[in-house]
Amino acid sequence: MIEGIKVVTALEMSRIEGMAYAEGAVETEFMENAGKAIAQITEDFLRVNGLPKVVTLLVGKGNNGGDAYVAGRHLIERGHTVFAYHIYSLDTCGPLCRAMHERFTQAGGKVHFVRNEQAFHFEPQGMILDGLVGTGFHGKAEGVLAQAIVAANECHLPIIAIDIPSGVNGNTGAVETVAIHADLTIYLGLPKIGFFIGDGWNYIGQLQGACFGLKDSYIESAKAEGYLFPEEMIHDMLPPMHRTRHKYESGYVLGIAGSLEMPGAALLASTAALKSGAGIVRLFYPQGMEVELSAAPYELIREAWDREDDGRIQQEAARAKAAFIGPGMGRDKESKKAIKMLLSHLKIPCVIDADALYFLGESPSWKLPEHSVLTPHHGEMKQLLSGLKGRDPFTFSDVQEYVEKSRVTLILKGAPTLIFYPGKKPMIVTCGDPGMATAGSGDVLTGMVAGLIAQGMDPWEGAILAVALHGKAGELAARELTSYCMTASDLLTYLPLAFGKEG
Repeated sequence: MIEGIKVVTALEMSRIEGMAYAEGAVETEFMENAGKAIAQITEDFLRVNGLPKVVTLLVGKGNNGGDAYVAGRHLIERGHTVFAYHIYSLDTCGPLCRAMHERFTQAGGKVHFVRNEQAFHFEPQGMILDGLVGTGFHGKAEGVLAQAIVAANECHLPIIAIDIPSGVNGNTGAVETVAIHADLTIYLGLPKIGFFIGDGWNYIGQLQGACFGLKDSYIESAKAEGYLFPEEMIHDMLPPMHRTRHKYESGYVLGIAGSLEMPGAALLASTAALKSGAGIVRLFYPQGMEVELSAAPYELIREAWDREDDGRIQQEAARAKAAFIGPGMGRDKESKKAIKMLLSHLKIPCVIDADALYFLGESPSWKLPEHSVLTPHHGEMKQLLSGLKGRDPFTFSDVQEYVEKSRVTLILKGAPTLIFYPGKKPMIVTCGDPGMATAGSGDVLTGMVAGLIAQGMDPWEGAILAVALHGKAGELAARELTSYCMTASDLLTYLPLAFGKEG
């Protein structure tokens, strides 16, 4: 049972905090707890990155600014040099922000008030702690707020955002003008859905949670929009490796993929299935591709098939545990006819990708094998949803509606990637690197999903684990090769490290 971290709207977080206050919680205690936790994470960040013990606070007028002042005070008490830029006059600030400002200055903190936004002067040192605006912000960052955000981004110092990068909408992820580009966002209580949708993912950097004293009962009562996958679960989810394991227990995968023009997609998916632990992978390819597949791994069984007759595939499907279909098959009439035939006949879990998804978008009434897994990127998802009128851009609710109707597991590929399943909230997997946005990366994921399902994982958990391991391999590849230079085949090279605990 995968237990992710609840992801909520900013409005929902505000609601459960309000419940706590109504039942006796004290706001100053929450702020003190939050600031202390932020200070600890900030101190750890400085130490791990070899940075001097110097912190610049950017302070607004609300509770986010109060949190920054509390964190700054605790950092001073721990021997750090801390000074603040407060972008509003104190008389416009909330009472908690004013009170925490006073405590900060009493502890020796220095505050520079920005009195003229037309001549905004900002000379930060060390690193920046962003306490300008919190998750209640919406609309456009303008005036002195926008000036402060731009100045922070342009100084090229590390930035930690408190709860959310200033300028990002916590409910929608929208950034209407400018927003803080954080290296790390410390979310308070629960992560906000705005981190993962809209523009949010471009701004939040790494994520780390901080508790501020909210009781578990309030967290349990919160309405989740989704769940954040905890990366520490990856290795606990791997299929068991018994000493008496044999190749059929490891799983038999059928691949139906490839064309003369795109043999690489078939090879990437097939190799990924093998590298993910499958004991046997048999690739069925259109006749005449022998030369194009000559570079295939020795372990891959290759068999040509007549696309007019799926008899051999059905014969092997009686022994196999999973299949993948679509990578590199092409979009001609023969491919469409063959894919339709296969989907209507296969009785094993099938990972449907690439050209098979394209035809499914054209023909949404096609029958799908039970326990199918679909792997669309956002463009393919839009095509799958084309029958839903007036939904551009589509919402997560639209995707969930599709999943409920089709009874499939669905991997919505992107940054981050979300996995949908009937009757469940989506799981959000944040592992990955921008360098994975390269041809063939999705083919590798397809093979990995099939390989894990063939080892006995159910489609939901197999999809989540495959996405997480795929993302980890991408991170490892980028670390060595850079995001610019990595290719899809590099993911295969780094899969062993991703599967190993050192990954």
